[in-house]
Amino acid sequence: MTENTFPVYSADAIVNFYRTEVLTGQEAKHFTKSDLTPAPKPEAVQTLYMRVLHLLYRFRPESHSMVPHLENIQYSVYHEGATSIMIVYMRMRQFLPMCLIYDFSLNDLLAPKKQKTLTVLSAIMNFLHFRKQRMDMILEKQAKLRADMDRLQAYTKGNLEAEKKIEMLTTIPPEQQAEADELANALSELQATTMHEYQEVNAKNDNIAEWKTKIAEKTQKLAQVKVDVSNLKEDISKLKSQIVESPEELKSQMERMRENVKDIKNSIEETDERVVELQSMVQSVTHTEAEIQQMYNLLQDLESSMNNTKRRQEEHQELIAQYEKKQKELKNLCIEEGQLKRALGMKLDKESKQNIRRQKKREMKEQHVQDVLGQCNQIHQKREDMADKIQEISRETQQLKAKIQSLRDVCSKETEKAQSLYDTLSTSMDELHRRIEMHVVDLKHDVTKMSANF
Repeated sequence: MTENTFPVYSADAIVNFYRTEVLTGQEAKHFTKSDLTPAPKPEAVQTLYMRVLHLLYRFRPESHSMVPHLENIQYSVYHEGATSIMIVYMRMRQFLPMCLIYDFSLNDLLAPKKQKTLTVLSAIMNFLHFRKQRMDMILEKQAKLRADMDRLQAYTKGNLEAEKKIEMLTTIPPEQQAEADELANALSELQATTMHEYQEVNAKNDNIAEWKTKIAEKTQKLAQVKVDVSNLKEDISKLKSQIVESPEELKSQMERMRENVKDIKNSIEETDERVVELQSMVQSVTHTEAEIQQMYNLLQDLESSMNNTKRRQEEHQELIAQYEKKQKELKNLCIEEGQLKRALGMKLDKESKQNIRRQKKREMKEQHVQDVLGQCNQIHQKREDMADKIQEISRETQQLKAKIQSLRDVCSKETEKAQSLYDTLSTSMDELHRRIEMHVVDLKHDVTKMSANF
């Protein structure tokens, strides 16, 4: 008792727990602390054990009193009282090793002690707490699995929709294919003509720059000539005031001046003609600039369409990235689902194997019990025969007393045989219980391994 791995609760805590968690209806109302202390009542303890077995294994309390219908059992009603106790005892011997109680005896049902009963009920209470906790964990895992399955379905649906959108964005409709080809051809032609116009404009700009430099030089020379003319006029005016010129020199000077004026007029006319040519070139340049502006507008429209195409391509890339991400999540979920399925399959396999072993042991035990009951029925039949003989001998005279004594000796021998059979039966039952305990220990070890793997 001092080496228990579970706490031993007080009587009040045990009563409150079993009234709320195990018992129902009138049984919960009538179950009190006086049923356990100071001396436990066998009926209350047996009722508790039956309700625990019904809660865990769905073994109804009325099923404990059912006697199997065998051919060699007479007056089966007489066996019902002992049968219910024995079945509860065997079921509890199978169940209590799971609660770490290994010394449960038949006396704990027929004449229970206070400390032992509280220890057993505390162990069962601890096991029920553990069972409730594990059931909550399993329900949480089931809910999480359902949520993961729903999320997986939503992800697969989203992936299918994304694939449809990607296919719709990447494929050009047949009615727009010709228009797209025309736009591509027009774009290539526009780029070629634009490059040619740019080259012509650059050449014209170079020519305009050269003519501007020439005009600047001509205007500079013209200004210099005007300055020279003005200087000459001043010099002439000064010379006129100082010297009386001869008519011949004056004529020669006038002729030279006329020639200079003609040269200046010719240069001015040439300059005007060059200016007209430059104005016509400027007009052509403005016309070319207007055409270039039109081309620029077309290029802007083309750039906007290219930006839209680029934006669609970026959306396409984002959708592809989301699709790959969803595929990875889907793959991870599939891996988790496979692991859960494998773990569940292993668990179900182990449970099926354990159930098969339990079924075999149960069948062996039932066969053994039936054999023992058959032997007991034979002994009972012999006792009835001997009782009939004793009744016949009682009607006879005193001379048959010796025979009666011998028959009594035979009855004592038969009882000794029955006692020996009972002893062998008890030893075999103890050996069977020891094997069951060893199997339960191995089963616990397997369960710990399985939980660690899980």
